[in-house]
Amino acid sequence: MTAAAIGRRTFGHKLLQTLNCTVQPVTSSLKTQPKPRPQKHRHVHTRAGDYLPTSLVGWTESQQSVREAISKICSQYGDEYWMEKDTHHSFPWEFYKDIAKNGWLGICLPEEYGGANLGLAEAAVMLQTVAESGACMNGASSIHMNIFGLAPVAKFGTAEQRKRWLVPLIQGQERACFGVTEPNTGLDTLKLQSSAVKKGGKYILSGQKIWISTAQIAEKILILVRTTPLDQVKKASHGLSLFYTDLDRSAVQVIEIPKMGRCAVDSNALFFDGWEVPAEDLIGEEGDGFKMIMHGMNAERVLVGSEALGIGYAALRRACNYVNERVVFGNPIGKYQGIQHPLAECWMQLESARLTLNVAANLFDQGYQDGDYANAGKFLAAEAAFKTADRAVMSLGGMGYAKEYHVERYLREATLSRIAPISAEMIKNYIGQKVLGLPRSY
Repeated sequence: MTAAAIGRRTFGHKLLQTLNCTVQPVTSSLKTQPKPRPQKHRHVHTRAGDYLPTSLVGWTESQQSVREAISKICSQYGDEYWMEKDTHHSFPWEFYKDIAKNGWLGICLPEEYGGANLGLAEAAVMLQTVAESGACMNGASSIHMNIFGLAPVAKFGTAEQRKRWLVPLIQGQERACFGVTEPNTGLDTLKLQSSAVKKGGKYILSGQKIWISTAQIAEKILILVRTTPLDQVKKASHGLSLFYTDLDRSAVQVIEIPKMGRCAVDSNALFFDGWEVPAEDLIGEEGDGFKMIMHGMNAERVLVGSEALGIGYAALRRACNYVNERVVFGNPIGKYQGIQHPLAECWMQLESARLTLNVAANLFDQGYQDGDYANAGKFLAAEAAFKTADRAVMSLGGMGYAKEYHVERYLREATLSRIAPISAEMIKNYIGQKVLGLPRSY
């Protein structure tokens, strides 16, 4: 089933629910309603060793439909495919085009531009499924920017901009990258040093960006720069502007960064000076860029957390299947508590993170703007995924260190989710200040 088909079915289901609610008599008493009979032996969760199970607690019908549809695509691209792409630093074009062909790049974007108009809750399931299939961050990162990266355009762009930019992105005809982080500022986004100066009908951009994913293959870039110097604004969050424009390689030097993992998808440093960007590529009002970027931050936390979850479940699947089959001292090693109990802990931690992220995604779809559950879910998922991947390597022993069993790749890619797009320490700062009401620590 395509993304658009699921989107239309979900809309119809929600509309039906709404209509049903309106015709229920207000005076109906709970006492008159028959009590549901408890289901005996209800099986709510499949074995951890199963491939992409759908019966996970808390998912709606539309989330399960997304899971099933994405699973059919991902099942065509096994671990060997992703190991080859990672080893040779080769972008997964076959997978990318398959996802685009079925309309999934526009899962969260408006239907009038070719999207499915589904929510963050469905997008989270989609990216968890991609990562969980064995694709890990390589697969998720190849489509991540398309999934939610242009949310600022969908919300703040003009009708002309949305049509001009969203249609080719959703169809997979154009690829985009995201330019915010800078080498001298890191997570201190308000101190960005890249600048844009308006001259006639153009802006002249100068500066640098770092850790820009897919810049080697992207035609477009969503970039945040300062249009008013920091010392000339009343608040540090003012004076930043957001552009979506052509990545002009005659004006932008793109240098790939060799790295530990997720090698099928490139990471880059960008250097630019005298880069001319048309004024019509400015999104919203000049100086309001930070507000627009913040609109998508909680969503990004949820999506990256979901990708980490997928890695964790994939690692747990590999570990459980191996320890059930590997016999030492006359028994499968999964029988020994030294192997079994740590894996049990991993499942509990992964499920705790998944349920938190599901709450965060549903809150976001309902208009909730605070970042408590999104940040908490991302933190829990990243830690659980890393611990599970590490435990998978240890459970497989020497074979866990071998590329043949893939868990060493899972461990390398799980490491990334602990670092980006926000560190564990900054999440704890947020929770300490915003949730616990403690003094700001930085």
